Formats: sequence, C-alpha cells, structure tokens
Amino acid sequence: MVIPLKKFFEIFGFLILMCFSFFYTEKTVRVVKEYDDIMIELKKKEIEYEIDAKDATIVDQTIIPGIAGKEIDLDKSYSKMKRYGSFNESLITLKDTEPEISIKKNYDKFVIGGNEEKKQVSFLFLATKGTDLTNILSILKEKKIKATIFIDFYFYEASKLKTISSYGHEIGNLSLNYDYNDSSFSWLTSKIKKIKKQTYCYDNSFNEETLLICSSSKIYTIKPSIETEARPFYEIKKNVKNGSIIAFHVNEILEKELPLIINYLKTKDLDIVLLSELLEE
Repeated sequence: MVIPLKKFFEIFGFLILMCFSFFYTEKTVRVVKEYDDIMIELKKKEIEYEIDAKDATIVDQTIIPGIAGKEIDLDKSYSKMKRYGSFNESLITLKDTEPEISIKKNYDKFVIGGNEEKKQVSFLFLATKGTDLTNILSILKEKKIKATIFIDFYFYEASKLKTISSYGHEIGNLSLNYDYNDSSFSWLTSKIKKIKKQTYCYDNSFNEETLLICSSSKIYTIKPSIETEARPFYEIKKNVKNGSIIAFHVNEILEKELPLIINYLKTKDLDIVLLSELLEE
C-alpha cells in the first residue's frame, strides 16, 4: 500500500510533534524537580553524606582492591520524599560510587589480598589427587564458615563439586598440577562454571604464563598472602593481617588445627569471608 505524499508528511509531522512534546515534558519535569524544596534540601545534604571511593592499589603486577564510595541517590531519595509529602532525612537513599582505579576487569594482575581497611580474611583449600575434604567441610559447616575450594583435574567429580557448592563454598581451578597451559584448565573451567559462575586461578610464584592464560579467560589469578602446610596455626598467628588470603594444604595437622585457627581469627575480630566478598569494592 502506497501512502500519499500529503498523508506521509502529516504522519511525519505528527511524530515530530510527539517527540518534541515528550522532550519538552521531560525537560519541564526536570526543571520543576530542580527547584522543588525537597530537591534543594537534598542537595544541601550531599557533602554531608558523600564518602570518597578509594582506588585499588597496583604495584608492578599485583593488585589489591579498592573500596567503593557513597553518595546520595537524588532521584530515589526525591521520589520517596515526594510520596511522603516533605523532606525527611530518614528517607535518604545512598548509592555506591566506583573507584577510578578498580579491580573490576583488571585480570592482568596478581591479586595478593583484600583491602586492609576491612577486617576480613579468606580461606582457600587446595584439593588435589587423593585429597579428602570430608573433615574440613564438616568443620567449616559447624563453624559456619564459607571458603574457596581449589580443585585440580584429578580431584574433579561432578558430585564433589555439587557437594562443595551446596555448602555455599566457591570453587577455584588448579588445572592439572597447577599447569594452566594444559588443556585441563579450559575443560575444568567449563565444568566449574556449570555450577558456579565465577572461578579463580591460583599461583604462589608470580608465574607470568599463568597470569597471561587466566587473564585471557577473564579469571582472576590469586597469589595467597599466607600458604600453610606443616604449621598452619603458627604461620597464621605470625603473619595474618586485614585482607589476608590464606591457603591451606589439606592434611591431618590442618584438620586438628583448623578449629583453633577459626577461633583465633575471631578473637582478632577478623571476619572469614568468601573470596568474592573479600575482593568486592
């Protein structure tokens, strides 16, 4: 069907008028809002509530996450108060502001800890061929602790991953004997991501090849602050600080000392959190 030229211009003109009307109405609403007493009062409060974001710390090839800032969400706060009928400070809503330098998308750096301004640490457990996590998982469940379980190719079983996930733990990827150049890395990543969307690589020697491979897959490479094996409680008591990432080799000593370690960290007012929470800005 061919539309007559005159009709076409009528329709076109109507659409232009509608767009202009919409634009004008939106602009009018914005102007009215700006001069509303509620909005004026909100803007007076902006400096009082503003907390500056803190940038991630990058030194050479390492990174420590920053901390998000806070500011008043003017639109949400205004809407709440408008419904209330007047300015009410208790209805102020805040929103996060991201650091200019952030860990987000910064996969090409070794993550060496959480931000030291937060009283948090994270547990990593290294599960390789023959590792029995039964007692460790039982202790974590009893103490209500969530951790990141790093598994390798030989440890993998779908049922094991589902069990780990059901306890609320995250799952890291050790590939095959910590060799991320092996095809097992991609295979294991796909298996983990069917259960957990996020995973991590592990490195304790600043291996640049590992960093390159993992960053190309948009996976963070974790370099632990503390790696324990023979004397876990002693090593942690000696070295732990805010933001520590603590890696454990699973053995009988750890099974005996893990409850003591958890209790000790609690006396230091340190929260044991998931790796994803530790790295959150």
